[in-house]
Formats: sequence, C-alpha cells, structure tokens
Amino acid sequence: MKWHHVQENWPAFFDAITDRWPRADESDLEDIDGDQRAFISYIAELTAQEPGEAAQEIRDWLTGELPSDVVMDPRHDDHSISLSKKFMPEGEDEFDDDARFGDDSNDDR
Repeated sequence: MKWHHVQENWPAFFDAITDRWPRADESDLEDIDGDQRAFISYIAELTAQEPGEAAQEIRDWLTGELPSDVVMDPRHDDHSISLSKKFMPEGEDEFDDDARFGDDSNDDR
C-alpha cells in the first residue's frame, strides 16, 4: 500500500497501527491526522528509535494489506463500479439497477 492510502483513510488505519505498535494512543493518532513526517516522529519516539529506523519500520508495515475498513469503504465500491463501464454495451449505465439479473432482493415475493 502507498502512504496516500493511509493519509486519505487515516482513522480507518488506527486499528492496524495499534496492532503493529500497541503503545500507540488513538488521541495521538488523531492529532497526527495522516501527516507522514509526524507519524514517523511519533513512532520513533514511541519505540525509542532514530527517525530513519522508524521510517524503515513504517515502510515495512506499508507492505501489508489494506485494512478491511478501507477496502469496504463505499467510495471504493463506487470507483470499482465506475471502472466496470468499459465492459458494458453503449447506452447502458453502470449504476443502473441490476434486478433483471436476479440478485437483488425483492420484498414483494
């Protein structure tokens, strides 16, 4: 994952951050607000490391998967749906109701 994923979805990463750095405090993370330099400084202080070592530790952490809170964000769904339009016939709207495919629930049954 890239830092912009973290920055754009900062609160969704709190659980992943506290899993990796259990001494991290949520109120401190709120104050950092996705600022990469502030986060590096915070982790360096938290772990008693040099900033360069903390930055490497964060880079290693970034090689992991996106947290499910980020992946399940409806904004990502809308983006994926929008990308699907290249597979649809001309004149169809990718955001149209798909009830004709039988996968929408129907309360009238």
